[in-house]
Amino acid sequence: MAKIHPTAIVHPKAELAEDVEVGPYCIIGPNVVIDSGTVLGAHVVIEENTFIGKMNSIGHGAVLGAPPQDRKFKHERTYLRIGDNNLIREYVTIHRASGEGEETVVGNNCFLMAYSHIGHNTRVGDGVVMANSVGISGHCIIEDGANLGGMTGVHQYTRIGRLAMVGGMSRITRDVPPYLMVEGNPAEVHGVNLVGLKRAGIPEANRTALRVACRLLYFANLNTSQAIERIRAEVPLVPEVEHLLRFVEEIRQGRNGRYLDQPSRK
Repeated sequence: MAKIHPTAIVHPKAELAEDVEVGPYCIIGPNVVIDSGTVLGAHVVIEENTFIGKMNSIGHGAVLGAPPQDRKFKHERTYLRIGDNNLIREYVTIHRASGEGEETVVGNNCFLMAYSHIGHNTRVGDGVVMANSVGISGHCIIEDGANLGGMTGVHQYTRIGRLAMVGGMSRITRDVPPYLMVEGNPAEVHGVNLVGLKRAGIPEANRTALRVACRLLYFANLNTSQAIERIRAEVPLVPEVEHLLRFVEEIRQGRNGRYLDQPSRK
């Protein structure tokens, strides 16, 4: 039987695994499912239609599954789904989706630090790190292994690529290609996230290929079409380079029409 503090309120239609721990003054709403090994600190609020996987640690004051901050929302049935082994620190907020049957999704093994926010209809991959007070607006995509520095703000419908590193206090209004480091207001590319790539076990030859591709895309005074053509002709098309090119080409094809600015020439 779940270990529930006597001051907590758990809706009778919530489903908790036998070893879930619920701290003081928590509130758990209807149609909430919490899988085994998950622990809730004090004053956690989990609202309706939220599904939380195994072995998650949820810090005090977190609010998960609240209604979306979206004027179009008309109280239709929407969802929040959170995977396994996530560390969700104090006062994190994650909203469920807007639009009948839609969902906000957080993957596995993420580290969401204090006061970070994930807006409605956003999809967060596995192994993502968000430092304190990161704000993710609605309808964003955060790919696996992305790392966002503290107080970064991310605009609606923006995508941050796999293993990208975003410096703290950046303003992200355009898609951030995978494997790169960006920073600033507005954000600019500063090179390849070599430390993150090494930690992820990306081979040295693949890292080298990404460095060449990044140089051609951002530091060779080429337009995007010219840079892609030269990369395909001159750079080994390892999986990471292929993913980078697909990402950039999808932006050019109008997926959301926003491409990260090239760095200013000084």
